Amino acid sequence: MTTRVTDPREMLENSAMTWLQKIIVAITVAFSAVDGFDVLAIAVSGAGIMNEFGLNRADLGVVLSMELLGMALGSVLLGGVADKVGRRKMLLGCLLVMALGMAMVAQVTSVSALCAWRVFTGIGIGGLLSTNNAVVAEFTNQRSRGLSISLMVIGYPMGGIICGAVGHAILDAGAANWRDMFFAGAVMSAVMIPITYFFVPESVHWLSRIQPMDALERINAALIKLGHRSVQILPLPTQQESRTSIFDIFSMGAKGLLVSTLLMTLAYLFQMITFYYVLKWTPTIVVQMGIGAASAAGVLFWVNVGGVLGGALFGLLSSKVGLKRLTVGVLVLTCGAVTLFGQSQADLAQLSLLAAGAGFFANAGVSGIYTLIAYVFPTHVRATGTGFVIGVGRAGAVIAPWLSGLLMQQGLDKGDPLLDVLAYVALLMGLCSLVAALALFFLRDETETVKQVQTVES
Repeated sequence: MTTRVTDPREMLENSAMTWLQKIIVAITVAFSAVDGFDVLAIAVSGAGIMNEFGLNRADLGVVLSMELLGMALGSVLLGGVADKVGRRKMLLGCLLVMALGMAMVAQVTSVSALCAWRVFTGIGIGGLLSTNNAVVAEFTNQRSRGLSISLMVIGYPMGGIICGAVGHAILDAGAANWRDMFFAGAVMSAVMIPITYFFVPESVHWLSRIQPMDALERINAALIKLGHRSVQILPLPTQQESRTSIFDIFSMGAKGLLVSTLLMTLAYLFQMITFYYVLKWTPTIVVQMGIGAASAAGVLFWVNVGGVLGGALFGLLSSKVGLKRLTVGVLVLTCGAVTLFGQSQADLAQLSLLAAGAGFFANAGVSGIYTLIAYVFPTHVRATGTGFVIGVGRAGAVIAPWLSGLLMQQGLDKGDPLLDVLAYVALLMGLCSLVAALALFFLRDETETVKQVQTVES
């Protein structure tokens, strides 16, 4: 029987999702969960690290920022590499870096070594993030892409939930056991390596664009493994693909990506300031209110429960409300929720409820931004564009814990009451989500990529 000649990318775009494609989406969710666990493990461990190394709040803010600095470097540097060497190799390499980095953090004996290994781990996380967004976009069909990306983003707070549960169990015996958090994270990353190796083939989209010497054989092997039919010849590269450059994300003109790149980066940067203020400082704030470390991990658990629910609801509503409009609205609500969280008293139930609300809206906003990113950047610069937005935008994640810690320390040094200081800092951090909403408001509705996503989801 003769196989009909067709573009394999169009086949994946228009065919129903197979069982392996759905498994790969689940694996991308797991990648995000490992990311969420690792990033939040340092937050849950904050009190123990402060006690062991004699740090104040401003010093801890610097430590909390280290893996975020590495993530920024990894996203910018490795996103472009993933567009050159392939998605699969980058995933495996980043997971190896993460497993090694977390294992070494569990054995550090100095603050300088702790910071160095957190930067190293962050580089792996950054590369994984930029590649993961490309993977979920390229292994899903057009109909399911928006929902799949939302599920992928939900993986982050799911990892936070796991982190909170593990932290509650480990730290119930005392904050001094913080190192065990990183042993657990190293195991999670290591387990994902064989899963990725056996279940995730190279991206058909990437192979069709790069076309190495054995491209046709590898494309057909991937298609058959995914449950689709093979093709007879390679697709002809488009004019855009033949001129691939990492600088395409800065192209100008009516159809250029420069304005969209800058607006998406600005939105992501400021949302990260708000998002990581909540994630990084919540456990330490709870402890400083006089509540135990195990209970602080429990509050972080509820932050991430809210995040999962917010991301899920966002995915369902985006097809009815419109992606850009919904994202802008959610970012505005994030500002209010974070400000309200800052008004909380030293009551565990109230803290948990308000923290869950802040997590709900903050993660829904992140889901919207990630989904927009996947549509703004075409295949040939998808990892590059995602890496740039995440990498530069993660400067906000680096700034958030440091700036929050500095503001808190200054307020307390002046003798201001703790609750007044927390309310003031929460208001400032929440306002950053308004800046993110403003940036997306100016993302042109007539932009072809935004019109495309609105058509697909309607």
